[in-house]
Amino acid sequence: MSEKMHRAKCEILVDADACPKVIKEILYRAAKRLSIKATFYANHGLTLPASPFLKFVQVPGGFDVVDKRIVDEVNPNSLVITADIPLAFAVIQKGAFALNPRGQFYTKENIEQRLALRNFMDEMRSSGQMTGGGPAPLNNRDQQAFANALDSFLAKSLK
Repeated sequence: MSEKMHRAKCEILVDADACPKVIKEILYRAAKRLSIKATFYANHGLTLPASPFLKFVQVPGGFDVVDKRIVDEVNPNSLVITADIPLAFAVIQKGAFALNPRGQFYTKENIEQRLALRNFMDEMRSSGQMTGGGPAPLNNRDQQAFANALDSFLAKSLK
């Protein structure tokens, strides 16, 4: 994170298709508590709690349609919640912030290495040299790390 967090009130944009339910619930509470706009993007239906701070945008199905919509709407005051490394890369290129559901920020300093590793692993899986599931399920430590990172970011952005 950098000094540019000390600017106008931020907005939260959520890649909701793969966002874990527990992370969405943390975001609902944070948006309400701090009166911050949080927009959830998905290509399937999503029911949000009633709140003037929460918005759902359903986009058509298709490859990276949600990602493209988020990138189109992101601005330097945006915090994007995503585990999608190519989306995080695009968000950072536009001068915004990206946080994954495990509480780790993607930054200019780490995004290229993460993208290269992601692409390498994708090639390994495509060639059949590597199989297996994706990342481990979120645990309580991950949830707490996310909540702490989000709270810290929002506190600094609201100064």
